[in-house]
Amino acid sequence: MLTAKDIMTTDVVTISGSATIADTIKLMNEKGLRTLIVERRTENDPYGIITETDIVYKVAAHGDDPSKVRVFEIMTKPCVVVPPDLGIEYVARLFANTGIRRAPVIEGKLLGIISVTDLLRRGDLINMPKLLYLEDRIEAARDDARSICAEQGDQSPECAAAWDVVEELQAAASHQRPRT
Repeated sequence: MLTAKDIMTTDVVTISGSATIADTIKLMNEKGLRTLIVERRTENDPYGIITETDIVYKVAAHGDDPSKVRVFEIMTKPCVVVPPDLGIEYVARLFANTGIRRAPVIEGKLLGIISVTDLLRRGDLINMPKLLYLEDRIEAARDDARSICAEQGDQSPECAAAWDVVEELQAAASHQRPRT
């Protein structure tokens, strides 16, 4: 299974929280980036993130002067972070559940950044879709069925109904498996 560290971008550009938004825009334009990671002030300080969307929504939309607004005023901190060994399916789920498009990859220190573009271009989510969510639900349903059958008896209607749930989930998963 591919992990965040397998597909992350390791050349991460950072900026100080005290930098101006004008400096941020200049750096983003020079590097061709849409996001910068905000440096920590101390070792125990969490990382932050600033995106072009933050700048448009929180500065430009209000007519504020970018040379007078500081990064720390509009950044997201702490930001959602991804551990390097997290499977890319779970990274995709994290992004979907939080509505973010990119996150720093951190294990004590900044190792890289991962984005939805990385997931699509470098990951195998499209060519080899994962059934993790359904497989997790199937395993939980099996455990429930075993427990119900142990309590109610193997011939009980509750036991039969619990195994019906497992079969329905397995059928749904079989329809998602790639055909060869």
